[in-house]
Order: sequence, then C-alpha cells, then structure tokens
Amino acid sequence: MFSPKKPSIRLTWMSKRASKTPPNSHSKASIQAATEHPNTPTPNSRTPTSPQRSTNMSNQSYISTIIQSYHESLNDYDDTFIIGEDIQHALMGTTRDLVDEFGEERVWDAPISEQGFHGLAIGAAMDGKRPIIEYQINTMAYMAMDQLVNNAQKLRHMTYGQVSIPLTITVPQAGTPGGSAAQHSDNPYPSLLNLGIKTVVPSTPYDQLGLFRSAVAEDDPVMVFWPAPVIGNRAEVPDEHYTIPLGEADIKREGEDVTVVAIGETVPDVLSVAETLAPEVSIEVVDPRTLLPLDEETILESVEKTGRAVVVDATNRTCGTAGEIASRISDKAFWYLDAPVKRVTRADVPVSYSPPEEQFVIPDEETITEAIRDVAP
Repeated sequence: MFSPKKPSIRLTWMSKRASKTPPNSHSKASIQAATEHPNTPTPNSRTPTSPQRSTNMSNQSYISTIIQSYHESLNDYDDTFIIGEDIQHALMGTTRDLVDEFGEERVWDAPISEQGFHGLAIGAAMDGKRPIIEYQINTMAYMAMDQLVNNAQKLRHMTYGQVSIPLTITVPQAGTPGGSAAQHSDNPYPSLLNLGIKTVVPSTPYDQLGLFRSAVAEDDPVMVFWPAPVIGNRAEVPDEHYTIPLGEADIKREGEDVTVVAIGETVPDVLSVAETLAPEVSIEVVDPRTLLPLDEETILESVEKTGRAVVVDATNRTCGTAGEIASRISDKAFWYLDAPVKRVTRADVPVSYSPPEEQFVIPDEETITEAIRDVAP
C-alpha cells in the first residue's frame, strides 16, 4: 500500500536545501482527509467487482461492445430508455437495431434542444427511470451545462438524498476524430470533473463493456466518453458477464523505470512507445479508466516503485486532467520522485480542420517519447 512518508533514499535530483525539508508529519488518514475534495463521489455500493478474465473470449471491436451495452441495458432495466439526436437511424452506428427490438417508446429521437432533452431525462431519473442520453457531437455538454451541473449533479445533495439521478450520458466521438475542426474536437471532461460529475474514459473494448455496465447501475449521473481514435479497435472480451467498478485503474503494462499515466485515446500511443523504448527504458503504463472517482492508490503505488512520472492526456494543458493528476503525484508522492513530473497534453488552442495543424497540437508518439526520455534514468 502506498505511504506518503519520506523514504530514506530517492533524493538524487533535489538540492541540499530541499533534502533537509521534513515531510508532512500528519498521518496518512489526516493527509487524505485534508486533500480530498469534500464532494468527491465514491463508487456505488451496488457495483460488483470485476472477475478474473474468462477463458471463453471473443474478439470484439470497441463499437460492437457499445451496441451490446445498449441492448443489455434496455433488456436488464425495464425503466431504461435512450434519447438523443438521430439515434433511431443510428447516425453514430451505436444504436443499431434498437428501434426494431425495443420500439420507439424506448428509443427517442430528440429535437436539437440540448437543454430540453437533458431536462426531460433528469426529470425522468428523479421519477425512478434510468435514462441514457447519447451525444451526437463531443461538445454537446457545453449547451447542456446548466442542466448537467445545477440539476443532474446537485439535486441528490440538495434534496438530502430524497431523489437520485441515475442518468448515463455517452459521448461516441470524444476527443479528436480527425478533420472535425474546432467545434467537434474536444474532450470536455476536465470541466465536468471540476463540477463533480462522475466520468469514465474506457480505452479498450474490455474496459468499455465492464465500465458501462457499472455506469448504468449507478444512482448518480455518469459521463462515459468513447474516444474517437480507438472506437474501431479490437480486443478479446470475455463471453461471460463481468463488470469493472468505477474508480479502479488498470496497469496496461508493468515496468520499473518510469510510470506513464495515459488517458483514453492516448493509451495505444503510450503502449506503442513503451514497446519501442523497451530495450532502454522499462515503462509502466497506468490507465485510470475512471477519472472521477480517481484511483489515486494505483497511480501513487506505481510512482513509488519507479520514482518517475509522465501524464499523457488529449485535453488542454491549462486546468486539464493531466495537470490535476500531476499535482496529486507531486503533492502525495514528492519524496519518492527522482525527477519532476512531466505532462504531455493538447495545446491550449482550438483544433484546426487542417490535418497537419491538427496533428501538431495533440499528443503523439514523438512528444510522448520526448517526455519519457526527459525523466528516464
């Protein structure tokens, strides 16, 4: 288990003056209580733990697990319906065959009125339903921010638990789909994290299916971001039913020299870099999978082992998720670090329609490699 206490070694990069500074003398419990956000949600007690990988596996694409998730949810929960723009015609390819199987009364096409259909879904959740909203574009949260923040996220608290908001919101084209220009190329989850909304960013088909099952079972609103660059990827998925609890990170690759925390669409690039650099640097790749609640323990234990950390995320640098995770590492694992924590992020500019300009501002294998080399032993 990770301990925030100062170790007897690991001071190689600090100045003599810094090395004489004693660590915080408070207990781990008091440090945790003082640093955690008072409104940080915890995983729902209804969410079961994930089992060992089954021996019976199927090779599935990411998008096929999304389609499976929707069909399962409507089958498993009689009070669930899906609402969104053009979903009856499966414009995004994710709601295929839902109308044929479940009917228009449970698969609703919404008008272009984001505030309106978010309000409808929130009201239905308060009335005991378990709605799912699917976004057509990744920036739709901006139009619905008042409903998301002032109603969906806060009403359970404001009513002292008299109502729950079991609402799941999915974002099929999260991040940078490629050539989608400034208004359709965002990952808005840093803003939502700041406002206290549970957030999931699965990077693999296995993670997507297990996390979505847990998200739909939550009694709080959950945003599920499906990164556009990985939505066509394939991987082995157990045939038997399984779930992944919210707030449980996954070590995608074990290593000894550098911890790289990679989020969403950046995970495949980081794994590729780790394989390329394997002869010279042993890289441990940690995928948080859930950003709120965040599995700090797994991240900090990895940093304690390697002594070096890089955080990679395809959101803006200023006030971004990478900055938050880097700050927690620096705050709670400072005495284990042998080098400063590095960030690899998107630039603080709109994403261009031009492919060369788009590639210039988002993380890629070259910028990830450079950051790892900067901190590697």
